[in-house]
Amino acid sequence: MQIWIFGNPDLEMDSLPIKIIDDLKAQFPKHDFLFKDPNDSWENLPSKLVIIDTIMGIEKVTTFTSLEDFQNVPRLSMHDFDLGTKLKWLQKIKKLPPFVIIGIPMGVSVSKILDDVNMILKKIK
Repeated sequence: MQIWIFGNPDLEMDSLPIKIIDDLKAQFPKHDFLFKDPNDSWENLPSKLVIIDTIMGIEKVTTFTSLEDFQNVPRLSMHDFDLGTKLKWLQKIKKLPPFVIIGIPMGVSVSKILDDVNMILKKIK
């Protein structure tokens, strides 16, 4: 299974998904963990999209399976086109596969979220 990782290594508050990649690879050696950018071209989408990303406004690791769970944010420049915008665009053009987003809260430690992420990944088929 492919698992797409989003985040910004240059912003501490958005870098946690990237920091756990090595731990996840060790825990799930048969999965492919791919660092992605929402502004890149996404070719060959998997039949089920599994994403790990930092989500503002949550306090614990949370799964999302609907875009209705997200608020629209103002988009004033290209920097404002984020993962949510990309997913909504794919939905609009009818190319969005079923998905699970594993949302990681901002400002927590690796040790605080790693077990939760591992438990969720074990349940996803």
